[in-house]
Amino acid sequence: MAQSEAVIRVLLAKVGLDGHDRGVKIVARTLRDAGMDVVYTGLHRTPEEVVDAALQEDVDILGISLLSGVHMTVFPRVLELLREKGGEDIIVAGGGVIPDEDVAELERMGVARVLLQDTPPQEIVDAFRALVAERGPR
Repeated sequence: MAQSEAVIRVLLAKVGLDGHDRGVKIVARTLRDAGMDVVYTGLHRTPEEVVDAALQEDVDILGISLLSGVHMTVFPRVLELLREKGGEDIIVAGGGVIPDEDVAELERMGVARVLLQDTPPQEIVDAFRALVAERGPR
């Protein structure tokens, strides 16, 4: 990593009643091993808690993992809260179990990238680096 290159800061969250976090913990470890600063909020968070944590931690990327089918309500709320609280420069990414037909709609509403449960770990690292490079400095 070049000296002038800033470390990418990521907050990973599980929103709602989904109690499965093995996958998100693997992603957190993969991103840390790639040199990123990662905060994992734990299970059963609300959109408000996640957005507040992302703002407090001054993250580049907010990654939300969902397996429970509530993605079409969680992501619009998270994006709305980020706009209301001045966090429009935080990149929102989604992951987990999300039907293919919903991916395009999530991206249309402002989710920068949706990485499904079968995404190879290095692809997640590469995607996060590309998203931050595309956004540019804050």
